[in-house]
Amino acid sequence: MIRQRKSKKERREGRDQALLRYTKQRQRNLLAKPGVHDFIVVLDQMKAGFNVAKIFRSAEAFGAHEVHLVNIGPFDPAPGKGAFKKVPARFFDSFEQSYRELTERGYQIMRLEGGSKRLLTDFSMARKIAFVLGHEEWGHSFSREEYPDILSVSIPQFGQVESLNVSVAASIVMYEYVRQVGGLSSDPVRPE
Repeated sequence: MIRQRKSKKERREGRDQALLRYTKQRQRNLLAKPGVHDFIVVLDQMKAGFNVAKIFRSAEAFGAHEVHLVNIGPFDPAPGKGAFKKVPARFFDSFEQSYRELTERGYQIMRLEGGSKRLLTDFSMARKIAFVLGHEEWGHSFSREEYPDILSVSIPQFGQVESLNVSVAASIVMYEYVRQVGGLSSDPVRPE
């Protein structure tokens, strides 16, 4: 089936609806409660598109404490299936602001970086940890030298592609946290 291209008017209406959804859910986000786990996801200058909402969806599913958005503008929350209004969001103009707050609160900070020699599967996570995920094309907004205390970790990959989609990588890191640090229950889910 051939998809019809949307007119300028239809695209503008779609953007307006997305902005309205964002505004509504951002207001509701003020009432969001931290999840059951102590990890924080830091989205460092990502494109304000599809991946941000998807990461909120995974953050809600895995019980994230909160999500930091560093220099990220309005995005369509629809792909997140309502998670943006459920996971506390903190907004920062620069990574330095988020970093300062995280260190003051006693968080270990880990950046996900393709090609790092330290693998996620060989890394023992602290209970209070923040995962920093960078821009889909350009990576993090800071260099390793600026923040030498931030650990760089990569997800083991065996194929030929350079990297995973950032929302997929975020989900893997959150899952690994829950696996290592522990969920609420070790009882398997049983079908009804």
